[in-house]
Amino acid sequence: MSFLRWAAVTVPAVLLLGFASGRSVPAGEHNPWYVALRKPELTPPGWAFPVAWSLLYVLLGVALAMILHARGARGRGLAIAAFVGQLLVNLSWQPLFFGAHRIEAALWVIATMLVLAIAMTILFARIRPVAGWLMVPYLVWISFSGVLTWRIGQLNPDADGLARPAHTSQML
Repeated sequence: MSFLRWAAVTVPAVLLLGFASGRSVPAGEHNPWYVALRKPELTPPGWAFPVAWSLLYVLLGVALAMILHARGARGRGLAIAAFVGQLLVNLSWQPLFFGAHRIEAALWVIATMLVLAIAMTILFARIRPVAGWLMVPYLVWISFSGVLTWRIGQLNPDADGLARPAHTSQML
């Protein structure tokens, strides 16, 4: 299968999974708990998050397509497994943070995601250097998200009591 055919599958699939996670619970200005939180000064405007994540998911999908296209490459299976692992961890963050209101647990998820994404980036770069470079914005954004989550936790030590956790899905 050609790279473009892989990309035609991986990019929409990663975007769809990200969208599904994002819509699983009310987020941003649509989440009363989040609105009530004190946020650090470096918090971007609400519109920046879906734009950034959409672009990052496109980069992830393209990089994955490059690795899938590298048939016979040494370490390909491990690189794909690392991708799947970090993506599953990634997709768990929004329901944990916005839905369950678990800031500390969400911070641990980001730390785990960052470690897995670094490993994935190294594995990708060994197979296709461009695929590794495509991961750099993702690593920067995850790191930034970790700082935001950490600061929100510091600024809101009693955040679990501000609002009832969202248990229903917006997708239903």
